[in-house]
Amino acid sequence: MSDFMDKARDFADKHDKQVDQGIDKAGDQLDQRTGGKYDQQIDKGVDMAQQRTGAGDTDR
Repeated sequence: MSDFMDKARDFADKHDKQVDQGIDKAGDQLDQRTGGKYDQQIDKGVDMAQQRTGAGDTDR
């Protein structure tokens, strides 16, 4: 499992913009499926996830 996590971290570091875009799309899908009911919580989670991948949010 450790090898998998190392590879995932390396991928996220090398492809930060793509990872951030994917996280944004996932957050948008969650907003849509919940009818915006949890918009603030989802946005907070998206921001936290983007900060933990590479250099942070590079999509905005």
